[in-house]
This record gives sequence, C-alpha cells and structure tokens, in this order.
Amino acid sequence: MTFASRTHDVADMAAAQEYYHSRGWTDGLPIVPPTEEVVQACLDWALMTPDQLVGIEPVRERVITAEKLAINAVMAGCLPMHFPVVVAAFTAMLQEPFLMHGATASTGGCAVLIVINGPVRKELGMSGAFNAIGSSDRATSVIGRAIRLTMINLMDVRPGHIDRSTLGHPGKFSYCIAEDEENTTWVPLAEERDCPPGASSVTVMAAMAPRQLMNEWTTKPEEILDTFAAEIKANMRHYSIWPGNYAIVIAPQLRTHFEKAGWSKADVRRYVFEKARILRKEWADVGKGSVVKQRGEQEYAALPDEDHLLVIAAGGPAGGFGAVIAPWLGHKSRAVTIPIGVCVDCEI
Repeated sequence: MTFASRTHDVADMAAAQEYYHSRGWTDGLPIVPPTEEVVQACLDWALMTPDQLVGIEPVRERVITAEKLAINAVMAGCLPMHFPVVVAAFTAMLQEPFLMHGATASTGGCAVLIVINGPVRKELGMSGAFNAIGSSDRATSVIGRAIRLTMINLMDVRPGHIDRSTLGHPGKFSYCIAEDEENTTWVPLAEERDCPPGASSVTVMAAMAPRQLMNEWTTKPEEILDTFAAEIKANMRHYSIWPGNYAIVIAPQLRTHFEKAGWSKADVRRYVFEKARILRKEWADVGKGSVVKQRGEQEYAALPDEDHLLVIAAGGPAGGFGAVIAPWLGHKSRAVTIPIGVCVDCEI
C-alpha cells in the first residue's frame, strides 16, 4: 500500500533520535523509528488502510488518518496488537462531548486519562494491580504515550504552542489504567457506561493528576467514602467548583469492605453524589473570599448527577489506598466510552 507521509533517511538509531527531537516530534523521550514495515504491521493488525479516516478534529478541522495514527503509535513503542486500542481511544477523544481542543489548549494542564475494560486487557498483558496509575505494564504505558505523541504531531499540542498548560502533570507522558475486573464483584466501568457486557472498551476523560488518599481506620463504606468526598471537596475549593466527571480509583483492601457490605458501584456513586458538595463561602477559607460576595450560602455539587462519577477498581492488594482524579473543566468536557473496533460515525 502507498503511504502519504514523507520519508526521512538517517544514518542510525542515534541519528534518528536527534532528527526527531530537533523537529519537536517527540515528548522528550526516545522514540522507535516508524519504518514503513512496522507502520504497515499496525494497520494490518487493525484491518485498516493507510488513508482510512479515524476522524476530524472539529475546531481546526484536522484530518486524522489511520496511517498518521499508526506512525505515532510505533514511535511510542506500540506493537501492532496495541494499535486498535489507540484507534479507539483517539476516536473517543474526537467525539464532541470530550471537547478535545479545549482540553488540550487550556492553561489548566489536564491530560487524557484512558481506562481499559474487557478481554483486551488480558490479551495485551495489562495489569490493574500494582502501580495501576503508573507504569504498571508495557501496554498501558505505550498506549497512553501514543495518544500524547499523536496530539503533539497531528494536533500541534506542544508546550507553548497549542498546549498552554501553566504546570501540567506527569500524566501528559502516559495516563492509562486497566481496570482490575478479575478481583472484584463490581460491574466494569465500560459496562456501566452502556457498552455491551464482555466487550473490550475504552473510556477517555480530560483529567487532572491523581490525588492519593488513605483510610485504614474503618471498615464502614460510608466512612471510607467520606474520605474520598473530602478530597473531592478540597479540589472544589482549591481548583474548580464546577461539576463534572470525577473518577475515583479504589484498591482491593478498601473494595473488600464495600463488597462485604453489599455495596455496588451504583451505591458508591449515589453516596458520593450526596456528600461531595461545598458552599461558596468555603472559598473564603482558601484565599478566594473576594469572589464569594452575596452568594456564600449557595451550594455546589461536584457531580451533575450520580452517573457522572467514574468508579474504577484498580490497585495493588495491600494498603487502604484510593485516588480521586478530578476533571479538567467538568461542565465543558465529558468522559466518552466506546467499544474497541467499532466505528462510531459510520453510515449504515
């Protein structure tokens, strides 16, 4: 098949690194040179042609083809078997509710959180256990990185250019989690968000850095969730008061208490929805008193409704830990979930 991309000749691997770095085509880390052979292997695995349209970024009308996506996936270290997940994640990001341009151009510094569900996790050797939000395994690391490199090279989301982040966070290298479906009785995230049971799926969310918490001093679900709610309320005071798709990650030691008490993810969402609220006057306690004015008693909820909370089962087996992942700008960008390998915009 014929590729539309230009080719570049370099002397060796070291020269390739310097060539790519000097042109701003990387995230600062070494890349895998995207030779025609390995790019084609990715396309073949996903049964895609080079010119196949993945989507169009709606604000600047950037056309995203399978070829361009495969090139960046290879650069990130993806194997051909990883490529369908990359395609699905980027397709989800191109959906209108995600608001890709706003999320990637903001000074707020968010990254793209990707949550993987279904059989593909095991097929690719993904781990939702130890170091689940960090470098837990090869597949989640390179898939998350592929999304970032694609944004850099196809959307010009480079620091100081489209990316106007004041601080950013390490999730901008890679921010991909596999849910630990095997070690919980809870329904997988994607299935809760209307994907078919047993389907391999991705969820994307414009997300801030994870805020880790701990509560090892109770077995009561309500008290454990009070800790999560307190962290969410802290974010509402310190960062943004607007409601949106918060995500919470609950590790096995804490999940055990919920499961023994018969609490489902729906029960968790319902409780947090009711508890995660602040009054505007609380801003005065954190240096924001000048914007309270006459609305001090006005209440703000972290979630527009309980279904906006993403409950993720992940983490190592020991330790009463969890994490809250706040949205970038909740009332603007919303999480999107789609099955892997499904065309969401195809005409039948």
